[in-house]
Amino acid sequence: MTEEPEAGVDSLPIDVELLSDTTDDVLKMELSTSTREDIDFKTTRLLGLLSLLLAEDLGADHDDEAMDLFRQAYKLLELTNRPGRQTPSFAAFFFMRDVANLTRRLMWVYAERNGGVPR
Repeated sequence: MTEEPEAGVDSLPIDVELLSDTTDDVLKMELSTSTREDIDFKTTRLLGLLSLLLAEDLGADHDDEAMDLFRQAYKLLELTNRPGRQTPSFAAFFFMRDVANLTRRLMWVYAERNGGVPR
């Protein structure tokens, strides 16, 4: 009798539905009704999801478009490019939207490479 190896955290697939719901939620937000606290919270969450996607093999070594998305993502992840406490709310809001849009684009690449179809 052969035992099946236990699935570890590293072998779990990325939850495309969660990514889709999270980015949808952020992209529906409006600047006029968003608090800075909410913007900062959602930005942090998106940056985590973006980092998860970057850890996946998305074919960037063989695909110029995927490599360009990776470059954009690493630029957004740099601490010097992130909004700080002194950053105006509107700048933080648009940074959050940039992260959401890029996360969504990488999610599509991930889904395409792994046979999933995001909503």
